[in-house]
Amino acid sequence: MLKLKSKFDLHRDVVADILRKEASVCRVKEYSGAVDTRILNIESDGGILYSWKGATGTTRIGKYDSNTKQNKLLYTFDKQVCVSSCSLNKEETLLAVSLAQNTRGEERLKPISKCLTLLIEIQPINNTKVLKAVDCRVKVQFLHSETDRRSVLESHLLLLTEDGYVDLYHVLLTRQEGYRVVMANPERLSKTAERIVEDFCWVQWDGHTQRLYYLTHNATHTQEKFLMRCVQFYLNHNCEIVLELPLELPANPFHAVKFVNLGFDHYHIERPEQELVRMEVFTNGIGSMCVCYSQPLKDKQELIYTVVLLHKDCSKTFRVSLGGDQPPQKATQLHPLFIPIGYYILVYLQGYFFHCINTRQQELLCHSLFLSGLDMDSGLQCQSANVTVLHAEEESSGSLLDLASGRIHTAELSPAYLLQILRSDTPRCPSSKTDPQRLAALHCLLVYMGNDPNLELKIIEWLCDNVNAFESFDQIQEFILASLYRISYEKSLSLDKVLPYSSVFDKKEILRCLLEVPGVLCTTELHIELVLQGKARSLQGFWSELQWNTERTKYLDAVPNPRYRTSHIQAEWDKLRSERRPSSHMNHMEENTKKVLSMVDTWRLDKKLVPLFQEEDRQQRLFIGLTVDKLREHLNRHLPRLGKKKIDSLVVNYVAKLLELIRHMLESVWLKHKLGPRVLCFTQRGSPAEWSVFHFMFRILEATRGLCLPLPPGYHTLLAVFAVRCLPHHTFLQYIDHGVLQLTETFVSRLMTDLDNSDANERLKFSILKRLPEPMEQTIYHMWDHPVSSASISRDYVRTLLEKHNKNKGFAFTDRDKPGVRPEFLPLTYLAKILSDIEEQALNPFEEQENVDARFVEETALKQTLIQLGFEEK
Repeated sequence: MLKLKSKFDLHRDVVADILRKEASVCRVKEYSGAVDTRILNIESDGGILYSWKGATGTTRIGKYDSNTKQNKLLYTFDKQVCVSSCSLNKEETLLAVSLAQNTRGEERLKPISKCLTLLIEIQPINNTKVLKAVDCRVKVQFLHSETDRRSVLESHLLLLTEDGYVDLYHVLLTRQEGYRVVMANPERLSKTAERIVEDFCWVQWDGHTQRLYYLTHNATHTQEKFLMRCVQFYLNHNCEIVLELPLELPANPFHAVKFVNLGFDHYHIERPEQELVRMEVFTNGIGSMCVCYSQPLKDKQELIYTVVLLHKDCSKTFRVSLGGDQPPQKATQLHPLFIPIGYYILVYLQGYFFHCINTRQQELLCHSLFLSGLDMDSGLQCQSANVTVLHAEEESSGSLLDLASGRIHTAELSPAYLLQILRSDTPRCPSSKTDPQRLAALHCLLVYMGNDPNLELKIIEWLCDNVNAFESFDQIQEFILASLYRISYEKSLSLDKVLPYSSVFDKKEILRCLLEVPGVLCTTELHIELVLQGKARSLQGFWSELQWNTERTKYLDAVPNPRYRTSHIQAEWDKLRSERRPSSHMNHMEENTKKVLSMVDTWRLDKKLVPLFQEEDRQQRLFIGLTVDKLREHLNRHLPRLGKKKIDSLVVNYVAKLLELIRHMLESVWLKHKLGPRVLCFTQRGSPAEWSVFHFMFRILEATRGLCLPLPPGYHTLLAVFAVRCLPHHTFLQYIDHGVLQLTETFVSRLMTDLDNSDANERLKFSILKRLPEPMEQTIYHMWDHPVSSASISRDYVRTLLEKHNKNKGFAFTDRDKPGVRPEFLPLTYLAKILSDIEEQALNPFEEQENVDARFVEETALKQTLIQLGFEEK
């Protein structure tokens, strides 16, 4: 499930260099002694601090620069000491160290009661100042925010103690002799300390965002109520509490104070059997925050874990039955790993399950992937108990540290594994658990990894191989909606609530099978008690986005049906299609369509294999313009903060991407079946490959009609051509009668001119002419060189002339007008007189500026007479 990429290897990147240095100190060719190298801390700039045991009985501290791949010696203790915490300021002038007082080296792995915290000048090595000497563990961490030039002579150090308080030291520096950086007033350091946090039982540091999260008792509630707060540090080194979140946790959730992301203490043993709760916080730069905590149940083989989605104003609690191979008594000691990868939170319990939680599409369980038993293969080659998740990046890159081996890996979801889930041959049925897995895997591939063109081709290939819809969802609809969602979700998290990303919302009868995961019970709590209390000036960047997301989520939850439903466009589309005359509304739709098609024409110009976008197709152009208009109107109503210009660009991109997706699918299936230009010829029957393409095109048509989405101009023409080649004529006509196929002027005109007038083709043409709408009928009659077509032209021509003729109210017929003719039957004589008068002024229907071609009329009449008498075949 996970694809791991090596980022750092302690033995490869550090130990080999240390051995060379120790060999130089000992003046030997190779040093073979033990160096006992240990990772101490990872700073926000990616620098890795480590210690090792020197050959001369010393303890050294070094830094590995992840950018230059170089190692640097920072400080050397003249004796072996136990470094439990360490941090380096940004300018690399000060080193803060907490030492565990170890009286007996053989027992140094046991808990140590005393701790000595030092602040050391290292550029060059000068004074050492004792900050704390206490009987509890102390963690040290420098602030690493971006600073101006003056700040090079100022550093700020967090000191966090196991007694549950946090102090902030402001260390002023001075420069001597041009290069010596020393503390300006070391004896006054204790007076500069500022108490930031008074009481906590859990704390987490995020260096990249300069935020400190801590958990404290909420005095206004019962003992079981806890309050999580966040302290934000700013560029001017001021700080304030910006967030408060009440959490339901058991009493005394931590046996000892928990430090998260504050270095690695190799001289303190946790007692996992007493660790009732494990908790971590993950954030993303566009305004998402997830609070994750787990709680094993002592009496049952179950694990409870909660993911609080602050940006979605909800929390989800999962109760998972543990059916693994481990003994029941050990299951109560287990805690899962919470691994952030993009906007997914991975919950992994080795030997039991792997849960990939979608923190944006959180409404339905089927958009999160749950694997257990034989289905689960995490890809981790180490024991999860030794794995630590690093919080070095705001974007939650998913870096994992294996403390046992000293390796750091970047973790990504494996597209090959997700494709394997899609291609599973397990029988598809509503009760099968494979359909939710397929749906979750498909969305992960399309939305999270969808920017990879090669991956999109593999998904389209899977669509071609699985043309029939699954019983629980339509994979083509999901492909379209998820791909469209991908191009817009990066703009704003609130788009999750207003744009469609799945078709299963409208399928109430099958939602149940998509929501049920065997062994997993999910409970959702809406409207969490989040309080953002920073000053107005400080609610910028991430906090501003988080506040906007939570407020917008609350608003959209109160609005009925805030998500854009494509089916709502159907009534407007029917109304627009019924209009016969151009209107200002139609002109507006056409302008929208021009914007979309101009963008489509700039994409993939070198691969126009399929003849789309090569005809006017008035109906589809109007449909495209209407879709743009309705979607723009919807976003302007619910997300005005985005601005009209941004919304207009987003909507045009959205519809253009839709048309491009359809063309991309057709091009892929075209190439797969090696189709050429001959498929557009009417004179040959379709091959099996063409029938497969025809069936795939029908599935696309069915999927888009179900969503009421437009198709590229020319799609209906191409589909009708395949239908004529692949279907019997009577079936083809039934498809037209039932509205499955749509006749276009381009298709009918080509059919009339390309097909000869054999009996079968003549019957087909007659049948199509009978089904043509009236505006198209007049044009098509002129294209078919056939007596019936000519007769129809003549009848229409005479009818038109009669309708336009301005008849006199009175009519005097005399022998003087027509010598030798007597009005034996007055109505017939009257009609003959009108026709005679009209004929004198008649215009040729084919050449409007000239008189009627008498020879043409005579030949037409003669041919029709011969047909009627049976002397000539039709």
